[in-house]
Amino acid sequence: MNDVPTVLLHRDAAVATLTLRHPGRLNAMTRAMWRELRSAAEALSADGSLRCVVLRGEGGAFCAGGDISEYPDFRYDEARLRAFHEDEVWGALSALLACPVPLLAQIEGACMGAGLEIASCCDIRLAGAGAKFGAPIAKLGFPMAPREAALVRGAVGEVLARDMLLAAGVHDAQRLYDAGFLLQVLPDDAVADACLQHARRIATLAPQAARLNKATFSALNRALAPVDAARGAIDPIATLCADAYRYADSPEHREGIGAFLAKRRPNF
Repeated sequence: MNDVPTVLLHRDAAVATLTLRHPGRLNAMTRAMWRELRSAAEALSADGSLRCVVLRGEGGAFCAGGDISEYPDFRYDEARLRAFHEDEVWGALSALLACPVPLLAQIEGACMGAGLEIASCCDIRLAGAGAKFGAPIAKLGFPMAPREAALVRGAVGEVLARDMLLAAGVHDAQRLYDAGFLLQVLPDDAVADACLQHARRIATLAPQAARLNKATFSALNRALAPVDAARGAIDPIATLCADAYRYADSPEHREGIGAFLAKRRPNF
């Protein structure tokens, strides 16, 4: 197996496993991985025989965030930054949200930024006691995109979301369990087996009922999707997105990313 970052799809009977793989980077998401994740989620959604999906990271980490080494190539241009978040990132996240079968997150190690967003799309989340959660992008000089922030806020709750984004707070698994984000916290070496057993249990249950329940839950996420302008409705998140990426070429944005890549403290 080579070291190319990728999203791996494995199918075992009625249970599929999606694995985020980026060796040496704690499975940080590249732009290509976001596109692969969307394609995989869409393929799974079209599979009528599927009953459960386990979403995990390779090598003891879930996902440490985005691959910051790519950022200077596109983040300082407003149009390209908008396309990245609205098409690539939200395209993948919305495909996960639209998946009609139960999604089960197997969370180990780092679950930060992009990883937190991906986990927030899952229906059930189990984590190891050593897992860490946050979105410390304030250290990088940029905010979370509006749709992504709404998704995370809905999953982790108002208090933790504000601390993660405003104070670069990083929290342990017990704190996320207490907030209702996690179903269970387990010893780190027990998470994989527990997730597999949970997925197999789901696969024995009525598949039509699961899909109908997913449809009901998905209705609660409609505020995250664009609203049909022909109906005259106003989508507050779309309104936010209109101006959300004007910071692209700001000195603060450049300083935050540049400092991270140079391994020095940013000077905001």
